Amino acid sequence: MSQLKPHDSSGLSDFGYKQSLSTGTIGKFASFAAGVSYISILTSVFQLFYFGYGTGGPAYWWTWVLVFAGQLMVALCFAELAGRYPIAGAVYNWAKQLASKTTSWMAGWLMLIASIVTIGAVALSLQITMPQIWQGFQMVGDGSGPYDFAVNGVLLATILVTFTTLVNAFGVKLLTRLNSIGVFVELFAAVFLVLALAWHVVRGPGVVFDTQGIGKGQPLGYFGAFIIAAMASGYAMYGFDTASSLGEETKDPKKTAPRAIIRAVTASFVLGGAVLLAALLAAPDLSDPKLGEADGGLQHIVLSVLGDPFGKAFLICVVVAITVCALAVHAAAIRMMFAMARDNNLPFSRQLARVHPVRKTPTVAAITTGVLAIIPLLLNIGQPAIFTILSSIGIVLIYLAYLLVTAPMLRNRFLKKWPLADNGAETGFSLGKWGFIVNLIAVVWGAAMTVNLIWPRPEIYNSVPPFEWYFQWGGVMFVGFVVAVGLLLYRLRIRHRTGVLEEHAAAVLASADVVADEDDQLDPAMV
Repeated sequence: MSQLKPHDSSGLSDFGYKQSLSTGTIGKFASFAAGVSYISILTSVFQLFYFGYGTGGPAYWWTWVLVFAGQLMVALCFAELAGRYPIAGAVYNWAKQLASKTTSWMAGWLMLIASIVTIGAVALSLQITMPQIWQGFQMVGDGSGPYDFAVNGVLLATILVTFTTLVNAFGVKLLTRLNSIGVFVELFAAVFLVLALAWHVVRGPGVVFDTQGIGKGQPLGYFGAFIIAAMASGYAMYGFDTASSLGEETKDPKKTAPRAIIRAVTASFVLGGAVLLAALLAAPDLSDPKLGEADGGLQHIVLSVLGDPFGKAFLICVVVAITVCALAVHAAAIRMMFAMARDNNLPFSRQLARVHPVRKTPTVAAITTGVLAIIPLLLNIGQPAIFTILSSIGIVLIYLAYLLVTAPMLRNRFLKKWPLADNGAETGFSLGKWGFIVNLIAVVWGAAMTVNLIWPRPEIYNSVPPFEWYFQWGGVMFVGFVVAVGLLLYRLRIRHRTGVLEEHAAAVLASADVVADEDDQLDPAMV
């Protein structure tokens, strides 16, 4: 168990590192934009509306409220941690302060794999939107072939991942500029879309209580369908920790990052919930089967209500949102890879932790992440249902990674080791007397949603033919495989050489016998 200690505000040297990344580049709005773009209101609600509506009907709207309430508790815990530890690879470094080395490594490993999978899943969502803007974007066949939809999705996704790789490799200034512009467009479009749909409402808000008879005759009734539909909302509200993961490149991060985390999740809930509600009120026909199909969904409602010119203009904004979402997820994955690599906690750590001397960004990590993100996309070619499976697996891994922070944090509250005594240390956010109850809800919520999302139900993991047991159990097997490989890799190999690489160690630590040999290093950051 790591011994917790307060840190002053002197900078990265408190954590055993010297500044390698671009410092003070990200301002308040850019930090907020990083969290918002990862959550990405338009990406998430347009991407999986069809799934939520198809499995839960109009009443699935309440899953948005439920997921927000649970994730807000997690975000508040993270804000408290970000107020003390605004470091790259936020979840990994937070767990390092709260738990054992094995726990912290697993938190980073799960978050890294989840982020790489999520980049591909986000990029695949272009296929749901772009052909509805212009049929010319369906470059493979006409969409009627058994694999036209899937292969074209992989092609569009690969192009997007290539773009995000180049932008992230070029430097954080370009990234934040594009990200901030994209988030501004997304927020403006979301507000305008709510107003436009509200102008065309054809029913009252009572529609959110309409279950359409779903769940009748089933053991759990509508509740069983509701918790399946919750995946659509669960997919949206995570990634708010990105604001802290970019902390080393942020101005006044101990104050900026906590506020950005809370504002990002709250703004996403308000605007995303309003978009979903307005769409349900304005949809011409709630019995239209296209609402529950991947090539229809919310895009179909927008085009039906607003017509081609305005409707397609909004879908273009959705494409912008998907692009900046992929940029943000990619950026977060790079910071996680860099943070673990500079602790010599990954294979080829020296290469992955290398920072470009001019652009001040981990270029090798950016390219590696992009290549790894494209590989899972190829699975989509032979099995179109892999999109939903990838989305589900990404969510499960992230919820597990979050639990490896909130659960040790709760344990430390029990042991009176958290919150830390200030002793003059600067902290940007505190939950005060509400800390225990907020933390407890965050842990219970995270555990419940993890079980719910990993449960091997055909509606999530094998919704279209061919119906095979290994597809249905794909989530359990893949998550189990990732966990097992991670534990074996760390326990048998990584832990024997872990320690801050000499080129990244703070000067005071470098003089305190920080060893350069990758196979025999102490870890001065894990005190």
